[in-house]
Amino acid sequence: MFLSLIYVLLALTVVHGFTLRAWDQAYALANATVANLTLTEKVGLLSGVGQFNSRCVGNTTPVSRLGLPAICFQDGPAGVRLVKNVTGFPTGINVAATFSRRLMQVRGQAMAEEFRAKGVHVLLGPAMDIVCTRSFYFPLPLIQRYRLDAQPQGWSRMGKVRNHQPRCLILNVLNESPSGLHSFGPDPYLNGEGAFATITGIQSVGVQACAKHLVANNQEHWRYGLSALVDDRTMHEMYFYPFLRAIEAGVTSIMCAYNQLNGTSSCHNAGLLGPTGLVRSAGFQGASATLSATGAQRTIPRRTTRTQGSTWSSREIISSLAGGVFGEGGGNLASAVNSGAVSIARINQMVERVLAGYYRLGQDSGYPTVNFDAQHSDGSGSLNLHVDVRSAAHTALVREIGGASAVLLKNNRTTTTGTATGVTTRGLPIAATRVKTMAVVGQDALLPNLSCNDLNECNDGTMSAGWGSGSNSLQYIVPPITAIQNFVGTSATIATSLSNDLSAGPAAAKGKDVALVFVNAMSGELGAYDTVVGNMGDRNDLALWYKGGSLVEAVAAVCNNTIAVIHSVGPVSVSWSDHPNITGIIYAGAPGEQTGPAIVDVLYGAVNPSGRLPFSIAEDEASYGTTIVYNSLGFPVVNYTEQLLIDYRYMDAQAITPHYEFGFGLSYTTFAYSGLKITSTGSGSSSAVTVSFTVANSGAVAGTEIPQMYLAYPASAGEPKRVLRGFDEVKLGVGASATVTMSLSAREISIWNVVSQAWVRPAGTFTVTVGASIKDIRLTGTF
Repeated sequence: MFLSLIYVLLALTVVHGFTLRAWDQAYALANATVANLTLTEKVGLLSGVGQFNSRCVGNTTPVSRLGLPAICFQDGPAGVRLVKNVTGFPTGINVAATFSRRLMQVRGQAMAEEFRAKGVHVLLGPAMDIVCTRSFYFPLPLIQRYRLDAQPQGWSRMGKVRNHQPRCLILNVLNESPSGLHSFGPDPYLNGEGAFATITGIQSVGVQACAKHLVANNQEHWRYGLSALVDDRTMHEMYFYPFLRAIEAGVTSIMCAYNQLNGTSSCHNAGLLGPTGLVRSAGFQGASATLSATGAQRTIPRRTTRTQGSTWSSREIISSLAGGVFGEGGGNLASAVNSGAVSIARINQMVERVLAGYYRLGQDSGYPTVNFDAQHSDGSGSLNLHVDVRSAAHTALVREIGGASAVLLKNNRTTTTGTATGVTTRGLPIAATRVKTMAVVGQDALLPNLSCNDLNECNDGTMSAGWGSGSNSLQYIVPPITAIQNFVGTSATIATSLSNDLSAGPAAAKGKDVALVFVNAMSGELGAYDTVVGNMGDRNDLALWYKGGSLVEAVAAVCNNTIAVIHSVGPVSVSWSDHPNITGIIYAGAPGEQTGPAIVDVLYGAVNPSGRLPFSIAEDEASYGTTIVYNSLGFPVVNYTEQLLIDYRYMDAQAITPHYEFGFGLSYTTFAYSGLKITSTGSGSSSAVTVSFTVANSGAVAGTEIPQMYLAYPASAGEPKRVLRGFDEVKLGVGASATVTMSLSAREISIWNVVSQAWVRPAGTFTVTVGASIKDIRLTGTF
């Protein structure tokens, strides 16, 4: 795996004109540079000049005499933010819905091409926060806290620990956090594959990726101080797993989270970031990046687990982009060195780690200089040089991902002949030749507010991304209404009601050949405790905004061919989905700037939908075993008692049937599976399993199938009933078939044993299931 990754990166470096160095070579160059730096220059490389003094969202202090530029750190995970003439890419959750490693990687590469052309050294992404259940809390005199020691069954033991007020024990709650919008969903395997492919794409262009947010950053409310209590096995198998894959992809930096982990700040946590912590033990060789564009105090303790009152000597400090505890330009850090609180050897090591990624990706030679000013996002000022980094290829890619990530949830299609080869009369794809009157209903079809603030804290048009530091450019967005009007032209009369008015919408749709209803639900970053339409970062519930569900029902009451399009950051309530006049439902997610053309491609059949849900859509919040809560007497303690059971894993354990399950998605064609073969080789840490089968297009049109492989462990392993362990993207013409091969590594058939602190394969029989979703199983075998 690692050799193949190196070959890919070496091949791409030829195309993008930089030299990929080995880590040893990069550190040799970094060491030579450090030997020529003064203390002031060293601390300047470890501390930002302040967010509002930076040309980027974060800049280090340049060392002009040695030709070292200010290292530019820039948001975000879906495209360059606060800059003109860039592309607004689809969000992470959308590329996850493609279940396509190909699109995950080329999206990363395309984003990085624009970051590089703008002079950005470090792309602050991807995010790989697991979308998970969260917690209800109430005061208790004592809390239960997970320790690192373990019981024989493989879970870490609980111990009672005194804690500061407020003292809380936390039970399960559903999280509607935007962190899931920018990462790749609730499944650690899918999240890890998304992280690996995205980082491979980003760094293939010579741009440094920054994996974030380490770790257990799963809600916005209380993010600046909550303590997540996570046991050792859950940490390895769930929350750290995507970061492990990021490290295996060669990521050059990791951003620590605001929240505490097990009572210690994530950025002060030696168990995470210290010499023998998780990231170093996993082989990470880059900067244990305490990167913050907000000036938060983010430092790493060397030997202490104290979260308050720690001294300079107890910290393993790396960097703070906006100054923070180091002071702008590193003044406080320099004082700590001069007083003897921090050794010069420690400072040298820190600078070497910051520079190693810079040298590894060849940023010391031929790298573009910064040509924008993030402090003037309107493009004004002499520092904005108006370099256009967009391309036709990037626009086409955004459109392709938008179509490939659209999940067809419902399609009650009827045709002129009553067969699949007939012309559509109701449902999808729409037959343009038969539709003479149509309605487009809903505020979500509109052009969004292009004069919103720099965080995109608005939802008064179509939703293509969330708000906060992960938002992206809306400069070139094409809304659904524009794309529909351009495509339809004069072939049909279009009535519109571009609001969520429950009277105007049905009036526009009544009696039409087809009615398209656009609805959404949005979330974003907590920021400075900002609210958007009454939602502070996390969504308040699973409801569509602006009574979107009621709007769909009202339109369906007067139009017997109603098609709903949902733009959302995650699961939403679809209690209205069984209405007989609702013939089609498309979950379109947050697809980026080509949202309109992408949905037109799917609606009219230019693209056969192949998107799959990267999460479950349940009937209600109770089906997740959780309760939404937002109030606490101070920062809460969040106990991850759900352990491995989130999303489909929890529903499987509780025998809950979701409305639409994880991995679900319909197509305009059908696929057949056959010929399952399972081959096991090796043993122990060298064991591997190969699974192969045939997929055939048994329908009437060409299409792409997304076969998924799930693994059931022996009962004694204590794993969920089934877990995702493979997926592929198979494009097939009518009547065509292909052999699909998936591999299971030793780690992918192991569990984390907290006694031996190793991945161990449990004894017994494993069951492999292959199919079109977690519930749509076509083939079963054992090994």
